[in-house]
Amino acid sequence: MEKCITKSVICGMDVHERTIKTCTAAHNGTTEVKTFLNSEEGRDSLIRYLRGVAKKHSCRKIATAYEACALGFVLHDELLNAGIVNFVLAPSLMRKSRKDVKRKTDEADARMIFETLRGHLLAGNELPTVWVPPPELREDREVVRARLELGNKTTKIKEQIQMLLKKYGARKPSGMAAAWTMVHRKWLHGLLTCGGPALPPGGQIVLSSLLRQLAMLEREIKTLDEAVETLSRKPRYQVAYQALVKQIKGVGLLTAMVFLTEIGDLNRFRNRRKLGAFLGLAPTSDESGEVTDRKGHINRSGAGRVRWVLCQASWVRLQHDKAESAVFERIRKGTKKLTRVAQTACMRRLAVLMWHTAKDALAAA
Repeated sequence: MEKCITKSVICGMDVHERTIKTCTAAHNGTTEVKTFLNSEEGRDSLIRYLRGVAKKHSCRKIATAYEACALGFVLHDELLNAGIVNFVLAPSLMRKSRKDVKRKTDEADARMIFETLRGHLLAGNELPTVWVPPPELREDREVVRARLELGNKTTKIKEQIQMLLKKYGARKPSGMAAAWTMVHRKWLHGLLTCGGPALPPGGQIVLSSLLRQLAMLEREIKTLDEAVETLSRKPRYQVAYQALVKQIKGVGLLTAMVFLTEIGDLNRFRNRRKLGAFLGLAPTSDESGEVTDRKGHINRSGAGRVRWVLCQASWVRLQHDKAESAVFERIRKGTKKLTRVAQTACMRRLAVLMWHTAKDALAAA
């Protein structure tokens, strides 16, 4: 990462779906605030403006920055293609005072980003950047994330069906197998027939709709599972994926591919502490005066999707790995109050194990 750019145009940007608010200055000169449309024409206008400022002040380089958001990296790519240095900043790591939070405007945000970038370029201050994944990895992430989202939607539909049945007092017969088995689904469809258990007309309409939605989502899940499986056989994932699913109990297709696509470059983490911090599994700290090393809950920053699959996989791993189960019981100390603490520790252990396993497999390939 470039730490110092001399005689440069510096621009902080507050990016939104429709507009881009900029705060620009030539090196350590006075700032100018402008607004551009966040469209292809508007971004082209922004690039021409920055080049014009550079030409006016005889600056050979242009440096820009904006906070990462749901709009992806379109602006970042266009700036790089135009020969402009751009930094994508982590919003959670930006230093903001209470006054900044209460007086939040687009111009204030653009100025804050500008000052952060200028402090980095002129004084060498730390810049809280995020790792920008290559375009190919971004496409892979979309496929895997879509599969995860379908799973969440399916869970919500099932919860709605269960709540609907509770409203009408419809209970599955005693002795029936667990929910969502073939027998249970047949019983649900039986509630829609005249010869089945009594269910009011309104309830039948809603249940029928929910069952159709569930069937549609499950078909889409099957389609995306095939897409994710195809992705796992790509050369860029095959070696690491095979190592994860074969060597670690509880890790299957979705867990492995979520981990690999969300982590990206495995070598960008120097140690397990950096990995834990990225995954939001590092404890918070609260030290003051003589009170030191006081730890709190995990910070929950970073990759929430990875935490979710780690949670699911770790429970499965505890059922099939006696050594890991012993670690869980040791941390829990026989009390339910520490169950979540023990579970979080097992999630972190699993993440570190997956990281090492994938790295070692790639190194040996």
